[in-house]
Amino acid sequence: MRKRANGEGSVFPYKDGWAGYVWVTTPEGKKTRKWAYGKTREETHEKWLKLHELARKGPVTTTSPKLGDYLAYWLKNVVEPNLAPKTAANYEMFSRLYIVPALGSKRLDKLTVRDVQTWVNKVRSSCQCCAQGKDAARPEKHSNPKRRRHCCAVGKCCTSTPSDWTVHDAYMTLRAALSNAVREEILSRNVAANVKMSVPRKRKVRPWSVEEARAFLESARTHEDPMYPVYVLVLVLGLRLGEALGLRWEDVDLGNAEMTIGWQLQRVAGQLLHRQTKTDASDATLPFPEIVTTALRARRRAHDVAREAAGDSWQETGLVFTTASGRPVEPSNFRRSFARACDRAGVRKVNVHATRKTCASLLVALDVHPRVAMQILRHSQISVTMNIYSEVSSEETRKALKKLGDRLDS
Repeated sequence: MRKRANGEGSVFPYKDGWAGYVWVTTPEGKKTRKWAYGKTREETHEKWLKLHELARKGPVTTTSPKLGDYLAYWLKNVVEPNLAPKTAANYEMFSRLYIVPALGSKRLDKLTVRDVQTWVNKVRSSCQCCAQGKDAARPEKHSNPKRRRHCCAVGKCCTSTPSDWTVHDAYMTLRAALSNAVREEILSRNVAANVKMSVPRKRKVRPWSVEEARAFLESARTHEDPMYPVYVLVLVLGLRLGEALGLRWEDVDLGNAEMTIGWQLQRVAGQLLHRQTKTDASDATLPFPEIVTTALRARRRAHDVAREAAGDSWQETGLVFTTASGRPVEPSNFRRSFARACDRAGVRKVNVHATRKTCASLLVALDVHPRVAMQILRHSQISVTMNIYSEVSSEETRKALKKLGDRLDS
């Protein structure tokens, strides 16, 4: 047996190799030994030195959970209590479907940059229908061919690879969890931070022109679409769908033509939630033009008629937009109504969220005062608003849009 070198400390022959330990303080404040093992003295000594360096920097964890177990802890104790329900649901989904099946069994402290890079590359190139058993979960027999097994489970791989954004978001979920492990001093570094991951380009969606928005609103009004007032809010005020469907009557002041945006309606993990907006920056008191006043007055009348007709079956929610029984409007149902309204109007189908980009052009066409438009658009400087107002819109469009609100009262 070789004599220990000066300064080598507790490194000694152990079984078929070498072992060493360093006295450390755990995150709980307990003094204990942290062990290092290797096949050669040099290898063990190098690990021993690294342990000494960690011990000098601060607390050191002596046991490391598996990644899957840590993700479960992180989601329950860190994500759910502190983040928005939609964000928490997304983190849970990416963990369950993409991270845990591939990396969940690895020890947290043994996870390497190469492990994460290999996982990212595999997710990017793998058919997720095969990986997640989507087709296998379908019944073998069903009257609808699309609802029975028809691809990966019957030997016809559909090569359903995830989008670049899905891969990116799954990676960012893992990175966020490991960052929390570093904050909790379970890990000394975040290996995911050293992985090469480019941010995908956002898909550019061409918003409606003023003419397309006019045609859409005119068609919805003519056909007495019950969702017409919602269309006005998302187009003219640029409200998000959740903000429009979550609007309460107590937050609307028709006399002063203004409303307070502070609530939203969301379907998250099977639950319909009426909750406050995500950040203080989302909250605002917005003035609105006459077309919005007219649409909301019409909605108030329709609301009162529906409540009287429902009688005892009416469910009071205080919401501006409800079903015939007073219940909240499902966001998915609204999206279907919006798509049908697009077909009826003969305009391009766009995502509801894309209508926000049309808002500025409509305010110009409606001759809304720049200072009012600045508040609605939430610009910090009037110069930004004036750049929009320097655009030229057709006089015919202006007149048509102004008439929309007037006709509702007739």
